[in-house]
Parts: sequence; structure tokens; C-alpha cells
Amino acid sequence: MNYRSLGRSGLKVPELCFGTGTFGGANEFFKSWGSTQDAEAAHLIDICMEAGCNFFDTADIYSDGHSESVLGKAIAHLPRQDVLLSTKATFRGNNLGPNNVGSSRYHLIQALERSLTRLNTDYIDVYHLHGFDATTPVEETLNTLDKMVREGKVRYIACSNFSGWHLMKSLSVSERYGWSRYVGHQVYYSLIGRDYEWELMPLALDQGVGALIWSPLGWGRLTGKIRRGQPLPENSRLQNKSVVDAGPTPDWEHVYKVVDALDALALETGKTIPQLALNWLLQRPTISTLIIGARDEKQLRANLASTGWNLTPDQIAKLDAASAVPLAYPYWHQIQFDERNPFPVPQTHTS
Repeated sequence: MNYRSLGRSGLKVPELCFGTGTFGGANEFFKSWGSTQDAEAAHLIDICMEAGCNFFDTADIYSDGHSESVLGKAIAHLPRQDVLLSTKATFRGNNLGPNNVGSSRYHLIQALERSLTRLNTDYIDVYHLHGFDATTPVEETLNTLDKMVREGKVRYIACSNFSGWHLMKSLSVSERYGWSRYVGHQVYYSLIGRDYEWELMPLALDQGVGALIWSPLGWGRLTGKIRRGQPLPENSRLQNKSVVDAGPTPDWEHVYKVVDALDALALETGKTIPQLALNWLLQRPTISTLIIGARDEKQLRANLASTGWNLTPDQIAKLDAASAVPLAYPYWHQIQFDERNPFPVPQTHTS
């Protein structure tokens, strides 16, 4: 397992991070992700550690906190300094109180203490805001996070699902007051969802913010189980009718076009479709780690095998072409003048 810097920080993280949203399965929504319990969770954690994947991601809302609890038990036998933990706060849990949501000082302090208890640890290595809270002053949020770092309860702070201006404003406020800054941004990015490249990737390059990629296989659409004219797999999370869980409604013809290109490369390389899709991401700018999930040992070992080799430039170009989509404004305009405004990766644009 190779290690990379998390943005412009001194923290080294493995190229792959194990996402534990499948742990717990405490309600119907998260059961569609998985319902891994204590013994199996510990087994999967040990497999990760053997492979050098010592970074584990969760969130306080995953299975109403049960994901954190199961993860805390699963790592209890390991030296704490050998493990990197990431968790998140901001979204509403199962408490409907008016202050049990958002990034206020009130909520974040409570959320962190609860996460520390469930994870059975004294500190979080990477603490994320799960989303942007436009109802709380950015200064209040960042001052609270900075205090957590100074108290030693959090090592590094990061955000997730921010717009470009959300992130840039936050970085500017941190710089103004000398507070801890976001070193990572947990974002959606995949071969069938390349919007990250338009605004957030150039920002991350400029500001030194590392990308932690969630759903790198596009909500299971790049697992190799999705084909033209075939029904969705019975145990797929895509069977969940929740729009949030299934992601945006895809252009299925575009998905099939990408899968066709992956199929061709699978025959050429002997790699699986998920391995190819993950390896493509690992060669993009700003990427610090990919958050992979797994319901069982077989799936986990297959995903772990996406590292230690690289697609060739020609193979990358084929996947770039198959997954390209027309740019939104102003990016289609800007790309025409790339002599002065180069994009980090090749793009398609309309005239």
C-alpha cells in the first residue's frame, strides 16, 4: 500500500481508506448498505491492516451511531497509534431537537463527545463536517474546530460535499485568524461522475486540499454487475428507492458506455471492472485516498487489489474519452482558452 499526504498537511494516509458505512445496519436505510456486526467487522479490519490500509472512515449518522460503535469495538485490540480514524458531524441524527443538527458550536461539541465515546478513543485523526451549514457563521464553526485541535481531541479537520465558494470562504477565514484549516475534502468522484474536476479540483490544487473520494464506484454502478438489458442485482443498494441513497438519476446510456470501455480494458489487463475504475481515480490530481466499502472478505480483498499497479497513459485516455461529458458554463468557455487557464485533466466541451 502506498501512502500519500493528506492535502498540504504532514499526515500520510494510505491510497485506500476502508469506509464503514456498512457497519451496524441499524435501520432500513443503512441495511441496504450492509449490516456488518462486531465479529465480521473485526475480521475485515484485520484484513485491511495486513494490507497496509490503516485508515477507517465513518460518521455519527451512519446507522444512528452504530457504525461508530461497531468500528470502535473492531479496532479495540489494535494499538491506537497504528490506526487512523475519520468521522463526521453536521447532519441530523435520530434526535429531532432543534440543536441536534448543523455546524454550530453547540452541536459540534456534543457530536464530537458522542463520537469519541462510541469509538472508544481520546481523539479523532480526521474530523469532517459532513456538509455545509449556511445557517451558522463560518467563524463560529471554524473557531470551534480550531479549539478541538488545540485541545488534542482532533488532529486534522476536513469537510465534505462543499461547493467551491463554501470551501474557499472557509479557507480564507482560517487564514485570517490563524485557525486550523481544512486539509481534506471528502467528495463524490467516479468515472460516471466527473463534476469534481470542474471547480473543486482546481481549487484543491491551488489551496493544497486533498480529496478523499466517497462512492468511487458510482453507487455500485461500476461493480461489473450492471449491464444493458439486465435487472439490477438483488442485493444491490440501488434497489433502495431512496433518491439520496441511489444518487442522482443517471444517464444509463452513459453508464453503459463507460462499462463497455471498462469491459474492453478488463479483457486487455486481466483486472476487474472495479479495480480498473479505482485505479483510474488513483491517477487523478489531488487524490489523497479512495474510500472503499465491502460487505464481505471477498469484496474487500478484490478492492484492495486495485493498488500496486497503474493503467497506461493510453488506457487512461480511453477511459477519459468514454466518461467525458459536455461541460457546464463557465467551464466550456474557459477550456477554450486553456493556454492561460489550463484544467488539471482533459475535458470535453461544447462549442
